[in-house]
Amino acid sequence: MANENGGDGDSDKQLKTCAVLGGRGFVGSVLVEMLLRIGNWIVRVADTAKTPELKPSESVLADALASGRAAYFQVDVRHTSQIIQAVEGVSVVFYFDSMDSFPPDFYFCYNIIVQGAKNVINACRECNVKHLIYNSSADVVFDDGHDIHNGDESLPYSGRVWDMVTDLKTQAEALILFANDIGGVLTCALRPCNVFGPGDKQLLPLLVNMAKSTWVKFIIGSGKNLSDFTYVDNVAHAHICAEESLSSQKGSVSGKVFFITNLEPMEFWEFASLLLEGLGYQRPVTSLPAWATHFVVLIIKLLHMKSDTRKLDPFVSVYNVASLALRTRTFSCSAAEKHIRYSPIVSMEEAVESTVDSYSHLAVDSPFMICKDSNEPSKVEKLLGSGKVADLLLWRDEKKTFLCFFFLAFLYHWFFLSGRTFISSVAKLLLLIIVLLCGHYILPLTGYESSIPRIPSSCFEISEVDMRNSFFTIRCMWNKLDSLTKSLAQGEDWCTFLKASIFLYFFKLIVPPHFTVAVGLGLILSFSLCFVYEQYEERIDVIASVVLTVAERVLMLFVRKLPMSSSSVSFDCKPLVENESSQHLLLDSRQ
Repeated sequence: MANENGGDGDSDKQLKTCAVLGGRGFVGSVLVEMLLRIGNWIVRVADTAKTPELKPSESVLADALASGRAAYFQVDVRHTSQIIQAVEGVSVVFYFDSMDSFPPDFYFCYNIIVQGAKNVINACRECNVKHLIYNSSADVVFDDGHDIHNGDESLPYSGRVWDMVTDLKTQAEALILFANDIGGVLTCALRPCNVFGPGDKQLLPLLVNMAKSTWVKFIIGSGKNLSDFTYVDNVAHAHICAEESLSSQKGSVSGKVFFITNLEPMEFWEFASLLLEGLGYQRPVTSLPAWATHFVVLIIKLLHMKSDTRKLDPFVSVYNVASLALRTRTFSCSAAEKHIRYSPIVSMEEAVESTVDSYSHLAVDSPFMICKDSNEPSKVEKLLGSGKVADLLLWRDEKKTFLCFFFLAFLYHWFFLSGRTFISSVAKLLLLIIVLLCGHYILPLTGYESSIPRIPSSCFEISEVDMRNSFFTIRCMWNKLDSLTKSLAQGEDWCTFLKASIFLYFFKLIVPPHFTVAVGLGLILSFSLCFVYEQYEERIDVIASVVLTVAERVLMLFVRKLPMSSSSVSFDCKPLVENESSQHLLLDSRQ
């Protein structure tokens, strides 16, 4: 096989043949290119697609496929026969799960991950494969409830099923480690932590998905939790190190598992901010307490579990990012450094820079994102006019919104909770304003240095145009109210009459006894409901459409049983009168 496919003709290099199952995935594709660049590997790329569908940047793989140093196999790990065709005659199998993301279907995921691992083991035994290296995950020891500080390979499996895919990967890893040195196959597993890099379909898309919503403005938890991250090239390099160590010192590597990181733990939100700032998004500055975040995350998780959609929306992103950000997860790579001689080949600084460059099409100032965001404002933003009011109620600028809310809360306390009458409250408020203005005017003249400039007298002047516009607006509102009152009094519009009656009835029941509470609730809800609706717009619209449809049908049934108004009766009688008069004229002309 080596002589048959050895297209480079290097006599001083002993060619080895390997198979990369899942070789078109995130980490697998990087490993394939790295093996081909080394030059002494014949690589069999196996994945679920019919053709490899190469990108323009994958010139190395394209040249290798053309020269015979690489071959592509369509493999479904649920079928052992297809695996055997791909691994027959190879000495090493690098096994990656054939999908980077999985649908929420337990049976499908079990067949791909667990049953797939069993099939890969059986195929390797049948084909006399020497080495099987499995790409696992550091999540297998994480239970979503406890921090991990510098954890090593002695940590047991979490035993707590907090994520379906992670639980299945735990079973697959255990199967592969248990199969070590049975049938002549030496196995080991690698546990990279938080893999990221160009082509990432999980971590960075989660952050970008949050960045396109308003959640990215908040630091979930204290923001001080440390996490380990691993650049994709370092993960691929670790697999090559593991294969070399299995060949040279198999006793200390076979049947073992090793954590793989960049050896540079950092605060999760600092890492997220570096990526998002590189793409032009805002760095989060406002912290949400952990207990409140846990409650919100639980609600989001329940909503997602009951949803049939497979689309990764911003709310699922909040849940997944919160699971990463609320806990410390750092791991020791001393075993990997000692036994497989692993060390990162790409630093964290270079890794972040390379990742940001590869996702430039998702940057805020890219034509793609500008076109996408500018043409799709939310419904509540359109309703609020897309102006200053929308910016305040939708929390576009947290400082301005908080100051506005604080000022309104001050007025609410001054007028409603202080116990004074409205007239006395207005009088004292005007007196307070006058004292502040006078103090602001006098202080600079007495020698005190003030950084706040004097308020010019023009700020207290109202132009004639503004006064005319104000009176014109009041007149239009009065005319509309007058016409509406006449319409209700004459019984011309029963739908409007019912709406007004119901509103006045509930206003009479709720507002007078609890007017102060109603105003306070209105103040709080105005600054929260718009923001919440923008986040859950699609789901709220579905519920609202159902409620409105039912209400309209009930209203139509009720209106049909109401008596007709006098105007409609007179209107219906007019044609009869006209017909009678025309008949009399016709008889007179005949006579």
